[in-house]
Amino acid sequence: MPTSHETQPVYRICVQGRLSQTGAAWFEGFTLTVDETTSPLQTRLEGPVIDQAELHGLISRVRDLGLTLITVQRMD
Repeated sequence: MPTSHETQPVYRICVQGRLSQTGAAWFEGFTLTVDETTSPLQTRLEGPVIDQAELHGLISRVRDLGLTLITVQRMD
């Protein structure tokens, strides 16, 4: 049975730098926010994650884009 977006856990993934439009397209369905108050600046990606396999896929995308992963946090 598919899980609805209301019951899916939401994750915040922070990476160093600003994503290009191409890079941002890899994270469809996520809200991207650039925090320019940090040095170096960071991009926060927030969105629902169906399961651990999808979470690992997101982290792999961060790697494939050559981004520096700062944090992965489940939001409750």
